[in-house]
Amino acid sequence: MSACTTTENATAAPQAAPAGWQGAERASPVTLSARAADHIARFLAKRGKGIGIRLGVRTSGCSGMAYKLEFADSPNPEDIEFSSHGVKVLVDPKSLPYLAGTELDYAREGLNEGFKFNNPNVKDACGCGESFNV
Repeated sequence: MSACTTTENATAAPQAAPAGWQGAERASPVTLSARAADHIARFLAKRGKGIGIRLGVRTSGCSGMAYKLEFADSPNPEDIEFSSHGVKVLVDPKSLPYLAGTELDYAREGLNEGFKFNNPNVKDACGCGESFNV
């Protein structure tokens, strides 16, 4: 029996694109909650380098796709850039359709803490929280 099961995810209305945004995908921006932005800003300051975070997706897991999150020291030429609560968010163009309208939150639940993706595009997700399907 697999530890992974799919669960329904409520969808939220995507946010409007920033005024003047010229992205070919015309997708909603990827945003950070105030808690996530604060956590990232503190980590970047402690790290002593970095311009923000880079988000993406990759094929993986029992539901089909998994999130990628890394600290970015410099932008890639193809990156699409958003700013949220003063933190730069970089997304590659192939991942943007899967992440459009997503809010990245930082949550503490009991003894666990970490980033949580609130993605309105997700149709179902793995029960272990490692992967999703759109």
